[in-house]
Amino acid sequence: MTEAADSSYLGRLAARSVATGTVLCLGLDPDPDALPDGFSRDLRGVEAFARLVLDVAGPHAAAVKPNLAFFEAFGSAGIAALERLRAAVASDLPVVMDAKRGDIGSTAARQAAALYDGLGADAITVSPYLGGEAIAPLIGRSDRFAYVLCRTSNPGAGELQGLVVAADPDLGAPDEPLWARVARRAQRWGPGGTVGLVVGATAAAELAAIRSLAPGLAFLIPGVGAQGGDEAAVLADGRATANPVGSRPGGGLLVNVSRGIAGAAAAAGTPPGAMAPRDPAEALAAAAHDWAARLPVLP
Repeated sequence: MTEAADSSYLGRLAARSVATGTVLCLGLDPDPDALPDGFSRDLRGVEAFARLVLDVAGPHAAAVKPNLAFFEAFGSAGIAALERLRAAVASDLPVVMDAKRGDIGSTAARQAAALYDGLGADAITVSPYLGGEAIAPLIGRSDRFAYVLCRTSNPGAGELQGLVVAADPDLGAPDEPLWARVARRAQRWGPGGTVGLVVGATAAAELAAIRSLAPGLAFLIPGVGAQGGDEAAVLADGRATANPVGSRPGGGLLVNVSRGIAGAAAAAGTPPGAMAPRDPAEALAAAAHDWAARLPVLP
């Protein structure tokens, strides 16, 4: 099956990566307090700005990742705004809903219905804390995909993720950090081809270690840009090295940038020698183009 004919999430992601030449994931985290001038600090402004980012930066991205919390904060009206934004996404641009869901089986089944069927997510983020059995409904659909939180990019990630867990003879695992055990376990979850990992760019050593533990899993990597993650490490260790994901263009890698692009609109200002401030749309498009070039699809 060619990439163009592969309707799986990973197949669509590979095709989009080829078309755009990048592994950039466009994050949509519209904070009302960080909107540029001209956008009201309410849901109306949030939706208008998110739509502008999607329209002008989306063409440069391999995927788009709305963060549900920034819409859920406005209640049902916020969810309706997210639904309108989802409807505006180009058909060939995969949508990763950043929801970080995970609960007992019956609840996870309803979460899957809400995210996949209700909001039209192609992929989601999930928490592994309840174990593989609990999140089975979120990772069990061959036409959808779930990125499992493994080693996140936030400063306090090591508080729990770095705890050492006991050796597991069944896995052939020694005493190791929890993030390593999640990487081992995740490879056994789902029907195959529906599970990847979230690994932060702010932990370069852990990123390399997780890639060695899970050579065939797709990675979603936050933490570059505003969080200061290591771009070189991401490009070196982010893409899968084992098949079937490793043989796809892009190697299943997605690198999320949110504030690094959205912030360009607020910082546009008036260029030296110019008569008027730079158009926010122009600044957003330029930032997205720059990040796309910095995050190329490597051979």
